[in-house]
This record gives sequence, C-alpha cells and structure tokens, in this order.
Amino acid sequence: MDAKVWMYLAYLTVSIGLTVWVARALSRNGLVFLEDVFADKRLADAVNSLLVVGFYLLNLGYVTVAMKEADPVGDTSQALEQLSMKVGLVLLVLGALHFFNVFALGRYRRGRLRQQAAAHPPLAPVGYLPPQGGPRPVDPAGPAPGQTPLIPPR
Repeated sequence: MDAKVWMYLAYLTVSIGLTVWVARALSRNGLVFLEDVFADKRLADAVNSLLVVGFYLLNLGYVTVAMKEADPVGDTSQALEQLSMKVGLVLLVLGALHFFNVFALGRYRRGRLRQQAAAHPPLAPVGYLPPQGGPRPVDPAGPAPGQTPLIPPR
C-alpha cells in the first residue's frame, strides 16, 4: 500500500477514536448539566441520547466528507502533514459543536429560570425586627404605616 492509503487508514482510526471518546465523555459528564437545564431526569436522558446521536452523525459525516485528498502524497512527511491538517479540522469541528451545544443549553436554562422567577415573585415581609440597642440612623421618610420608628423621637 502507498502512503496515501496509510494516511487514510490513520485518519479514520484517529478521527473515529476521537469522536467516540469525546461523545462518551460529553454524554457522561454533561448529563448533570442537562438535568439542571431541564429539571426533569427523563427529559435530560432523552436529550442526552439525541445529542449523542446527532454528534455522531455530524462528526462522522464530516470525517468521511473530509477524507478525500486531491493532492498526491509523495512521502511519509507529506502524509503526516495532511493527516495532521485533517485531524486538526476534526478537532475544531468537535470543539465548535460542543461550544454551540453548551451555549444553546445555557440560554435555554436562563430562560427557564427567568420564567420560574416571574411565576414566584419574592414574598413581602411579614413583620419587622424590634430595634436593638445603640443609635440607629433615622429614616428621613419616616416609618412605614404600622411600623415603629427605629429611634424614638426626642
């Protein structure tokens, strides 16, 4: 076999290995994040599985499309240079997909938390603490109706 065939085999081996390793790591470690994002374990598991399938499809699709090399490969050093370029592009695609997913899920989570905060406004105080010893500043607006002043008037 010539150098180009060896380069293709090495490219496929490294790219598929990296894709499987990254997908498993993201799936395992990202499940906690997804459970927080969706606040539902079953939904987080389902989305995690769908993300893994989509990740494999996009990445392995890119790997197979980018495998063709039009330039001739004369020697081993040229094969390694082309191989490193191809594997580097695969790593960049992996990173871009990861950051896009984290960004999109983070936006979804912020929106969900905003909706929850709007549905449950803060509670009004039910009472006030009695004044403690020592001087306190006087509120220029005066005490609220039904509230005793912090410092008794002189």
